[in-house]
Amino acid sequence: MRFFRLTLQLPIAAALFLGAGTIPIQAQTPQDAWLRYAPLDPAAIAKYSSLPRLILRKDKVDSPILNSAAQELVRGLHGMLGGEFRPINALPQQPFLYLGTLDSLGSITPDHISPLNLTGDGYWIAEANLGGKTCYLITAKTERGVLYGVFAFLSKIAREQSLASITEVQVPTNSIRMIDQWDNLDGTVERGYAGPSVFFENGSVRDDLTRATEYARLLASVGINLCAINNVNANPLLLDKAFLPQLRRVSEAFRPWGVRLAISVDVSSPKTIGASDTRLDTFDPKDPLVAAWWQQTVDGLYKEIPDFAGFVVKADSEGRAGPASYGRTPADAANVIARALQPHNGLLFYRSFVYDHHLDWRNPKNDRARAAHDIFHPLDGQFADNVVIQIKHGPIDFQVREPVSPLLGGLEKTNESIELQITQEYTGQQRHLCFLVPMWKEVLDFDMRNENSSTPVRALVSGKIYQRPVGGLVGVANVGMDENWLAHPLALANLYGFARLAWDPTLSTQSIAEEWTRLTFGNNATVVNTIDTMLLSSWNIYESYTGPLGAGTLTDILGNHYGPGPGSSEGNGWGQWHCADHEGVGMDRTVATGTGYVAQYSSEIAKRYEFLETTPNELLLFFHHVPYTYKIHSGKTVIQHIYDSHYDGASRAAALVTQWQSIKSHIDQPRYEDVMHRLEYQAGHAIVWRDAICNYFAQLSGIPDEHRRAGN
Repeated sequence: MRFFRLTLQLPIAAALFLGAGTIPIQAQTPQDAWLRYAPLDPAAIAKYSSLPRLILRKDKVDSPILNSAAQELVRGLHGMLGGEFRPINALPQQPFLYLGTLDSLGSITPDHISPLNLTGDGYWIAEANLGGKTCYLITAKTERGVLYGVFAFLSKIAREQSLASITEVQVPTNSIRMIDQWDNLDGTVERGYAGPSVFFENGSVRDDLTRATEYARLLASVGINLCAINNVNANPLLLDKAFLPQLRRVSEAFRPWGVRLAISVDVSSPKTIGASDTRLDTFDPKDPLVAAWWQQTVDGLYKEIPDFAGFVVKADSEGRAGPASYGRTPADAANVIARALQPHNGLLFYRSFVYDHHLDWRNPKNDRARAAHDIFHPLDGQFADNVVIQIKHGPIDFQVREPVSPLLGGLEKTNESIELQITQEYTGQQRHLCFLVPMWKEVLDFDMRNENSSTPVRALVSGKIYQRPVGGLVGVANVGMDENWLAHPLALANLYGFARLAWDPTLSTQSIAEEWTRLTFGNNATVVNTIDTMLLSSWNIYESYTGPLGAGTLTDILGNHYGPGPGSSEGNGWGQWHCADHEGVGMDRTVATGTGYVAQYSSEIAKRYEFLETTPNELLLFFHHVPYTYKIHSGKTVIQHIYDSHYDGASRAAALVTQWQSIKSHIDQPRYEDVMHRLEYQAGHAIVWRDAICNYFAQLSGIPDEHRRAGN
């Protein structure tokens, strides 16, 4: 790799006012999230005394994205370092910060040599000697890459990292780094726990889209490039010609931040929207009139929004219309829409969340977990090149722990993306602290062992294993109008963590937690260590008092998916069964005696899960029905582990309160009180969970807790 010749020179720094003493704790503005740009303390400011105060822009065109980048750089540097930072457009005599694309950089230094590995939306940050002056470059091949470079540069300063002799190239692993919002036109958000929609109210796009613009900025700061704004249970009206100008307004709010707009659509739209004389009497994807309808509709959409990203589709699932109505396949339905999008470089995200929610629970061979692979694996290779199969990370539905979906390893000729849930539908609904990055890392690092070779999920979904053109990560965020976006101040670590993994899935959980904590709460070592410890333990704590051993979250699945309800997942057609009875618990998914689900994995993984001895404890009850007296790898019986896990989890939830109290003097009061209230609530609710689950299994099994706690 070749770069500019880098030399360290120390120009005379512009004068900085360094106030004496320690900066007092200031109240935070919650909507700034990790973009606080709070003033650094004097010692930290001194580390950046050589940073130039002039920002050179040599753009060849007026660009909203580059304007955002320049404004953000000035805003961030002024906020953290104080003093004036000034954009200029003529080459100065003094050192400067260069901000712009590589193409424009050539007008300053025609002989520059850019890094060979700088591609796509990647960026390059470097200290360089230009004409005898020590300058800093923030540059990229694309305007969006320049914007990402600015946010990365500011993040380094906020975390007090050294910029001396820096030369860093960052290129995103995934072309798809997408957020899905499940917002409804009336302003509600399905599975959203942070207030009403930032996009819609009263059946229309909001008059004031300030909050949507702020959201786009937040997403851009961590490299998100796509956002679908409405519920996957889609309202067809979004595709109505009369609604398109409203969508255009959202795209205009997104565009300065490099975020492309997408929407969810209903496949029955040709039959349900438009004037009575333009509606069809069918939405059969094989009907030429349906194909023509989609083409005309999509062409009209792109006239309004030329950089529109594409559609998300949920079909034939949970009562949604789909191609099965005409005996057609998901490939038929996806391709007719994808062909309309293709001339515009649009993508069609087709969710693999397709299953029958009226399963007969009395048939031991029925298994909802099989559905996605059974339906989509046989269609591999039949989808258009701009179709992306969007696959939930597990085979059921965002439970506190599931095995990796076998479909992630079952598509070799089809683009895929993995769908992760940032909003905590089954993991505490932002009333409980549950940092999900450790779970996502386990999934992304899991080796599917296709053809007995190393095929980790992160490489499969990126498209790199089978040379697919697009792929990546989709996160269901469901932020709302609450000031801090996701209600619980610490829940924003999940949004940040998702985006960082979408950019680079090899990042460690520890490094992501530390980045977020420093950006959100500052660089005090005690604060960072305490909050990181809380975050990194929270998923395991939540799992311990809700659904250990792979049973899934034993919650009220027939209601709001919150609070204990172990009986609600039995005796109904939804298929989230744990099959508990008087003798034992767990679902038999083996080939030998169960549903055969295990066979959907590669032979190496299937062999691991087929047998009790090799199935990991944490997934035991997902794959096997075992007696309560069965001894797990620790030597405990299953029933005693259930008791012990719930009591231990509740105890550790209470300890989170004590940990938070220990840093009270370092946290501004509004955030301290908000988090404390939620942690105290969680500690109490963990006891509710503990007693409900332990009593349920004590009564069902008839086996007492050897420590005489359960039932007392």
